[in-house]
Amino acid sequence: MQQFWINIDGNIEEHSVPESVEEVMPGVCWGVPDELFTPAFWKYQSEAQMRRNRYRDHRLGETLLEEIAVCLLGGYGIPAEMGMVAFHRLREDGLLSGEASEEDVHERLARPFQMEGRQRRYRFASQKASYLARSLRMAREFSVDLPERDLRQRLLDLPGIGPKTASWIVRNHLDSDEVAIIDVHLHRACVMMHVFDAGSDPAKDYFGLEELFLRFAKAIKVRASILDAVIWDFMRRIGPTSKPMKIAANSAQFQLSF
Repeated sequence: MQQFWINIDGNIEEHSVPESVEEVMPGVCWGVPDELFTPAFWKYQSEAQMRRNRYRDHRLGETLLEEIAVCLLGGYGIPAEMGMVAFHRLREDGLLSGEASEEDVHERLARPFQMEGRQRRYRFASQKASYLARSLRMAREFSVDLPERDLRQRLLDLPGIGPKTASWIVRNHLDSDEVAIIDVHLHRACVMMHVFDAGSDPAKDYFGLEELFLRFAKAIKVRASILDAVIWDFMRRIGPTSKPMKIAANSAQFQLSF
């Protein structure tokens, strides 16, 4: 077994994972905790974050309609920070009840946003206003008592919502471990671990890749919702990279928990 240590407010916890050459799942070896992007590394990061009570509350909105809105406003081509400020503006103006017109939503999204001391514009304002107004109107009668994947299937009928956004809504609102958000960051990490094939494409086989990721999360004994969030946050912070990297053993133990 391999050991790693987590520092929680001065209390050192010791944990272990199988030897580096052992397989997590067919074709995927554990690797070592002090090498970035290995399964052992993600296990270490996830354990550290869970013990700090991070990545446990995924909800961004208070209701299902608000969760639909915040996830629709984020996503491809929209930085997470921009999606959030757009969401807060629409919520403060009372436009997320499912009754707002496309014109009202577009007018709010088209106004510049003040971010980090400068004005920035929301991309795709017209398209997103149309998607959002129509989706919220259609979703007013949705029940959250449906099984998680049944709710996702209903969300897929809404304008502008594909498997990734629908999964994001369900994961956030229901704290679900039955779905996964296969975006560019998660896909890149899983390709580097050989959980996904390098030529795989979420646009063509989203649900097949999702099943592989859920199997991987179960194999390393981490909740899928937490592992998904940990990988997403870490990968987006470090930016594009394709090479495994070694880190100093002492910093691996105590300093890489972001």
